[in-house]
Amino acid sequence: MPDLNSLIDSVASFHQFYERFNSQLSRSRSKHPLSNAELRILYELGKEENLPAGRLAAVTGTDPGYLTRILRSLEKQELVIRQPSRQDGRSFSVMLTTAAKQLLQTLEMEAKDDITALLTGLSDKQQEQLTTAMGTVQQVLSGENTPNGAITFRQQLLPGDVGYLIHLHGELYAREMGYNLEFEGHVCKTFHEMLATYSLAKDRVFLAISGGKIVGSVAVLGSTRYLAQLRWFLVHPDFRGKGLGKKLLSDAIAFCKEKNYQTVYLMTTSMQTTAITLYKQLGFRKSGEKLLQQWGQQLYEQRYDLDLV
Repeated sequence: MPDLNSLIDSVASFHQFYERFNSQLSRSRSKHPLSNAELRILYELGKEENLPAGRLAAVTGTDPGYLTRILRSLEKQELVIRQPSRQDGRSFSVMLTTAAKQLLQTLEMEAKDDITALLTGLSDKQQEQLTTAMGTVQQVLSGENTPNGAITFRQQLLPGDVGYLIHLHGELYAREMGYNLEFEGHVCKTFHEMLATYSLAKDRVFLAISGGKIVGSVAVLGSTRYLAQLRWFLVHPDFRGKGLGKKLLSDAIAFCKEKNYQTVYLMTTSMQTTAITLYKQLGFRKSGEKLLQQWGQQLYEQRYDLDLV
């Protein structure tokens, strides 16, 4: 059993290091006359419009009385608006002003610049080690790694992930679409080609995890400076209908925009009707189609494109 005092010393040492590191990484915040508590409130409001004050206090862990004082300060700075509830005059919702939304956009851009400066000084291997370690810390301390059915997300490939994704694709597509072993061989080939050139500078894999198992995936692979491809979009049947696919695709598209890709495309088949509906909802348009005999099926291979500029 590990020595408790040694563990305490290790955690304390890491905390001190993180405090120094975080102050450097967040130096852009010092340009704006807002407290950390005020920024936390603005960030939460940026995630959801018209957030009830009671819920805002709960998600931020802020005492209701203290929250009221913070909101008054933000109102004076014309960053938030409080609106009384129509159902209950004693409660109210909070929303951001246009000025607050612009401020959050500026802070996000400055933070990304700081993070970019940090990551560009590291090798691809160091970048992956860093993001993997950060994901582990977040999962352990939040309890998200416990097999309780909750869904968590990560953007780091770990040993065993590719093999499991190949297994999922082979099993699910055989069961649902009647694809034969040729399809699984095709998936193996595409992953092999990806791993030879995979770089966090241009590529990213988005994974949904539940009970320690991958239950959803999609990847962005940079084809050229301004063109990216989405690959291996999959959601396990037990986790469909929960908005998981839309989140994975939305995160992938956001990454493409962050990397300044101008167009992102994907290849699918006419048999993937549910996925195609989601692609169209997100703005993809069909740009090509051809009839093929492959994977034990006669099907139409289709290309969908999304313009990001």
